[in-house]
Amino acid sequence: MSEDTMLSRFLASRNDLTRGDDPFFQLQRELSRAVDEVFRGAAGPRLPLGGGFAPSLDVKETPEGLELTAELPGVAEGDIDLALDGETLTLRGEKKAERTTEERGLHVQERSYGSFQRSLRLPFAPEPGSVSASFDKGVLRVTLPRPAKTPLTENRIPIKGPAA
Repeated sequence: MSEDTMLSRFLASRNDLTRGDDPFFQLQRELSRAVDEVFRGAAGPRLPLGGGFAPSLDVKETPEGLELTAELPGVAEGDIDLALDGETLTLRGEKKAERTTEERGLHVQERSYGSFQRSLRLPFAPEPGSVSASFDKGVLRVTLPRPAKTPLTENRIPIKGPAA
């Protein structure tokens, strides 16, 4: 049997297997779609080693202090706890999400949930009464003003020559 004959038989058998009415092909396509959906969200919130949900945080320093933004999709405002203890800011919460779909006679129900906690050590201890937070469309914004007694300064360290 020539190589061309083997190749054409292989391609013909592959075409037979990839027909839309083949149940194994349909299963493979659905599994591929499910895997794609899982990895499509891989750039979003990181998952800790034990599973669960860990929100993405952005911290930006401004002349007035710090601005923190946390992405909390699917988290209700009532499920968020924000606490300040000296120089440590702690964000805790719980994500509860459920989605049900009917598609081509299939009933698909997905649940995503988990507790999370992120703590940040701040470069200063903000006045607790001056800290503000807002929550809109799954995004938490926290403003942490620098205390008046701790101005933004640059500490220069003098460099000396070699010791004799």
